Amino acid sequence: MSARDTDWDGVRLHVVTGKGGTGKTTVAAALALALAAGGRKVLLVEVEGRQGIAQVFDLPPLPYEERKIAVAPGGGDVYALAIDPEEAMLEYLEMFYGLKRMGKALTRMGVVDFATTIAPGLRDVLVTGKTSEAVRRRDRSGRRVYDAIVMDAPPTGRITRFLNVTQEVAGLARVGPVKNHADLVRGVVASPETAVHFVSLLEEMPVQETLDGVAELHGAELPVGGIFINMVRPTGLPKDVLDAALKKRFDHAELALGLKAAGLVGESAEASADASAIAQALAEEVTEHAHRTRLEKRERASLAKAGTPRYELPLLADGTDLAGLYELAEAIRAQGAA
Repeated sequence: MSARDTDWDGVRLHVVTGKGGTGKTTVAAALALALAAGGRKVLLVEVEGRQGIAQVFDLPPLPYEERKIAVAPGGGDVYALAIDPEEAMLEYLEMFYGLKRMGKALTRMGVVDFATTIAPGLRDVLVTGKTSEAVRRRDRSGRRVYDAIVMDAPPTGRITRFLNVTQEVAGLARVGPVKNHADLVRGVVASPETAVHFVSLLEEMPVQETLDGVAELHGAELPVGGIFINMVRPTGLPKDVLDAALKKRFDHAELALGLKAAGLVGESAEASADASAIAQALAEEVTEHAHRTRLEKRERASLAKAGTPRYELPLLADGTDLAGLYELAEAIRAQGAA
């Protein structure tokens, strides 16, 4: 697959959101690796101060600076930035008012924290503004410093408000640097260069929250990307077996005979009792699996209503270690998402 043969050709800012527990940070990290594959340079940004990126990549806590954290397949580089809202405000004060020294004094007095607490919209503008600057940044030759930016964003329930910065600062400033800064951020976030991706599980609550989030973004005229369906279990069993399980038509005696024929249990009376108990337990497991498969099919159909590309990422048997991240990145690339 060529570097431009993707669903998101032209997108430079990938915002990743999802309900808590869906693996949002893990998917954001895997997407960054996938986008960097083949020699590209990608920045992975964290905005919630949880040090989730450091945990996923098994690194010490990240400072407020851009640093290389991983090499992607084919030689690409992934850099990371854990944004500190307080540091971002100091940068803002220096950039627009030349008040860095005073900003540090204000920080010691607690004024910065007070300001961002009573005006959370300002905090969001500063955080998204730092990310937007990385999107626009060029080197001395005029080339973009990063080929793509991936933002590990706030959860689905807050994503529209977080990104809708112009609306959020309307009550704070109607003119001046804050307003101009917010307009600049909005120009990046609402442009075709941005896509907001959702991470979901095949469960009712994450699916409904995803559909609600997609609708809210459309309402705010913000760009919807794709849906990453995470932790997908393999079906594993033929359809006729699943149908039989749902209809409770399992013949336990036949299952017990099958276990004996396969040499999994012996021929003694005691072994026959064991075979019967194992067959019963096996039937219950298959029935539970069949019900889960049916529910997952229903949730897939619900997600299809969003009308946006969907990508399925496997449930990793050994958990999400660094090797697992690369496995997820390959799955993302194989489906044309990067």
